[in-house]
Amino acid sequence: MPNDREEPPQYTRYRARRRLFGEKEDDLSAGRSERGARAGARARASAPSGTGRAGRLAGALRGSRRAGAVPGRAGWRRWLTPRRALAGLVLLVLGWLLLSLVLFLLSSHFERTSPPGNVAAELDPAGFPLTSANNILVLGSDRRQKNSKEPGAETTGPGRSDTIMLIRTGGGHSARLSIPRDTVVEIPGHGPQKINAAHAFGGPAESVSVIKRWLGIPINHVVEVNFENFPQLIDAMGGVNYTGSCIISRLDGGFSRGGYTLRLKAGTHHIDGKQALAIARTRENLCAPNETDLKREEHQQALFNSMKSRLVSLSSFIRLPLIAWNTPPAIISDMSGPTLLGLFGGLALGGTPPTRVLKPTGATTLPDGEQGLTVSEAAKRAAVAQFLSG
Repeated sequence: MPNDREEPPQYTRYRARRRLFGEKEDDLSAGRSERGARAGARARASAPSGTGRAGRLAGALRGSRRAGAVPGRAGWRRWLTPRRALAGLVLLVLGWLLLSLVLFLLSSHFERTSPPGNVAAELDPAGFPLTSANNILVLGSDRRQKNSKEPGAETTGPGRSDTIMLIRTGGGHSARLSIPRDTVVEIPGHGPQKINAAHAFGGPAESVSVIKRWLGIPINHVVEVNFENFPQLIDAMGGVNYTGSCIISRLDGGFSRGGYTLRLKAGTHHIDGKQALAIARTRENLCAPNETDLKREEHQQALFNSMKSRLVSLSSFIRLPLIAWNTPPAIISDMSGPTLLGLFGGLALGGTPPTRVLKPTGATTLPDGEQGLTVSEAAKRAAVAQFLSG
């Protein structure tokens, strides 16, 4: 009598290959597959003969489900191990940093503005800013745009330097020295003048020459803020949190003359690019008409510190490619893209040192009747020694 029961199918068990990161295929999964095959065979064997092929397939499927071997079920959970999740996160962070690096280098090559050619002759050689001590002169010109309607604003030429600050960074050094713009120094061919006039007489090259001779220190690089593109950088950062005293100023004549009016109460405010530009360029604070040049320096330093704090935040990391693209257009510098990266790396590793101000020890009246500030030789030597040791 013919045997109505079919023989169980033959199967072969294979050794699992190595998976990503050197892990072996889960032996438990292989066991489940084996048990599923056996259960399917028993289901097909016990199925009535009249059910045909469809019945045998249905029985095999029920057996596989009982064994927990439905193809693809929870497969991603078995694949996504903590080790793989961590590796994926690391790759994502590295890719984000690489994208930002490429955008920064491209922007520094195509969008960055170089200073006049005569600046290079005034600069002293130095090593890479990340590993060697470098003295960087940071300048901010008060030259306004050609359509400015601000009374007395300079719209042609290099203009006077509103901001004069020395930064020492690299090789474990970290120091800042701010020079008030009304400090009186000797400018060759012009006699005693306010130090910010050097920029008006000969641009950044003259500023470098005058300052390094007056202080007796080398200057290795120069960075000038490009105020036309400065607001875009602040907006790329998502704005900054500025803390300071009350400021009311009318940039380029204020709103009534087509410019911009800034009104900030004392305290902390989240400001955008236009507000940051107004703070950096405020020469007359209507909230404090008797405000000295030293107080204006404090406003600028507070803005600088706010920008640095913002750059090391998580929100800036998320916006890093946008920040990387908008940073080079906001500065005018002799440094190429890789050297600028070294500078920013040195600043990040050096922390946030206090900005020391070269405080005046007296006052004087210039030949044109303007009042200026004087600094004694002893005070100057002490400030320079502290700066170089930072």
